[in-house]
Amino acid sequence: MHIIAKGSVMTVRHALLGSPLGPLTLSADSEGLRGIYFAGHRHPPRQDSLGEQVQVAVDPLLSQVAGQLAEYFDHARTSFDLPLTPVGPAFHQRVWDRLRAIDYGERMTYGAIATELGDPRLARAVGAAVGRNPISIVVPCHRVVGSTGRLTGFAGGLDRKAWLLALEGAGEPALF
Repeated sequence: MHIIAKGSVMTVRHALLGSPLGPLTLSADSEGLRGIYFAGHRHPPRQDSLGEQVQVAVDPLLSQVAGQLAEYFDHARTSFDLPLTPVGPAFHQRVWDRLRAIDYGERMTYGAIATELGDPRLARAVGAAVGRNPISIVVPCHRVVGSTGRLTGFAGGLDRKAWLLALEGAGEPALF
């Protein structure tokens, strides 16, 4: 996975993609993937920040994203290799970087991430950053669970979180 520093001029565009979890909105700029959002996403982007709507098939980056997502959904991919340009504050960026290091099929708690980032008292701040992750699935916020193993706080909905964990063979999560 590549994280690209933001350039001075970026062409933002978006496309709609069907998936086993319902329609996804893919958002990209000239440097990389900015977002993947579910229908009914808890923290959707502003519509005016998505740019022009394009077709996945004619956009090289969005076509690559769609292909890798299809492989993931078909159990043929366990990690993603895409240029990423998520937009957010520095602390959120640190949390999102840590999310990318959670292996396929693994789970981690908000508290464990906070501890790794240097302060176990930051678990709620970590939760807020995880909840604002703009690149669902590729930046695997679905792999983060509560301290008891219960599913909590997924912007795409807890049913989708459970589905993604089941897809990855992460065992039967303690639901809600």
